[in-house]
Amino acid sequence: MLRALLTTTVLVSIYYLLPLDRRIGAGTAVGIAIGLLVFTIVVSIQVWQIAHSNHPRLRAVESVAASLPLFLLIFATTYFLLAREEVAAFTEPLTRTDALYFTITVFSTVGFGDIAPRTETARIITIIQMMGDLIAVGLIAKIFVGAITAGLQRRSVTTEPDGRPSRSEASKSR
Repeated sequence: MLRALLTTTVLVSIYYLLPLDRRIGAGTAVGIAIGLLVFTIVVSIQVWQIAHSNHPRLRAVESVAASLPLFLLIFATTYFLLAREEVAAFTEPLTRTDALYFTITVFSTVGFGDIAPRTETARIITIIQMMGDLIAVGLIAKIFVGAITAGLQRRSVTTEPDGRPSRSEASKSR
């Protein structure tokens, strides 16, 4: 859990330290796409680690705690950049904290109504986040549960209940 907390702290620190003073352009779209690709790669690596972990449940909790902030920060960065570029994109100007707040509000489906997308571009990005949120919660949870199951099955095949290697594993090592 300490590693997940450290990962989240580093990601949030990077979010606040990134120099986000450039104009939005094709590079921004490429950056967002790369961010989502990095997120996909991170989740794929985590699934493999869960399936091969000695403690797959704990590894899955750590993976969710580390990957979810990455996903949310990608969208917070997008909203922040969009709000800087298009003043009318949201019902109020967004600071980095406001953008993160809006992202988490969308993710949690609370929708306080204090910040809302007003332009078509802002609404499209919000729709993409909403769809991504559903995928993150549903599909990624299912993938992690499958990896936990695989890890537990692998572990039960290779160890006795007391943690010693099973007979088949002991005979393989001879």
